[in-house]
Amino acid sequence: MFKIESLETSTGKIVYGDEGKDILCLPVGEIKDLFKSFGILLFRGFGVTHEQMKAFAEQFSSRFTRETNRPRVDSRDGFVSLVAQGTHFIEPHCENANTPFRPDAVWFCCGVPSAQDGETLFCDGVQVWEQLSEESKQLFLSKKIRFDINYSAEQWKYFLGAGATLANVKQMLENLEGVSYFINEDESISFTYICPAVIKTKYSNQNAFANNILNSKESVIFENGSPIPDTVISEIEEVTDRLTEEIQWQVGDLVMIDNSRFLHGRRSFSDNQRLIFSIFSYLNF
Repeated sequence: MFKIESLETSTGKIVYGDEGKDILCLPVGEIKDLFKSFGILLFRGFGVTHEQMKAFAEQFSSRFTRETNRPRVDSRDGFVSLVAQGTHFIEPHCENANTPFRPDAVWFCCGVPSAQDGETLFCDGVQVWEQLSEESKQLFLSKKIRFDINYSAEQWKYFLGAGATLANVKQMLENLEGVSYFINEDESISFTYICPAVIKTKYSNQNAFANNILNSKESVIFENGSPIPDTVISEIEEVTDRLTEEIQWQVGDLVMIDNSRFLHGRRSFSDNQRLIFSIFSYLNF
């Protein structure tokens, strides 16, 4: 048995561990059911390390995905990394939603919390969609959004593996929906990704405004090349700000986030001792 409480005022839950309880002893089936229902679970009191985060995530995941621009922690396979460098504010977003490689779940583990500020933010994309104006809803239902991205040869080789070739890149990108690409002379890859701003959640099949618009607002456009109106961006910011909640980290906390439903970000901070680990996975349920 374990104790469960609401996480802030959201649908999320906190799962508490008894002192000395090993998180790997939690019943996998029950945790899966909780995650499908609530979309974000914070595990507290288990004293989780980044190695235990990986082991716990393996019970729920079919595979992991690497992040190209973050310091790696797990030298064996490179899947565990530190969160985005710097101390700046990060707008709520869904991980890799500006690419065709969006993972199902985002996992964060706290090694050292910031002495002040630096909270991880989360926001329910289902609620954001419900509270957008009908005019904005119709705009995003009628138009997809577009991201233009460039990966250096070093980045895509890290993502695919050191032995990857341009043939592997072509094979990966060739049949992906919404993707067009160009291989540059320096073997970097420029590609365009067109996708809906509102998607169906993985488990509840609800509409969710779960995307990377706020985190890419200087560059994201509609698929026809027209900009997203400033008034619409302002409305998204207002709704998201109103619905955003925060995780006030404690050492050993672990959070599991449904990346098809919840956006995440962070508050700025000045403490360079903050240490948050991350891993991204595709789920097996």
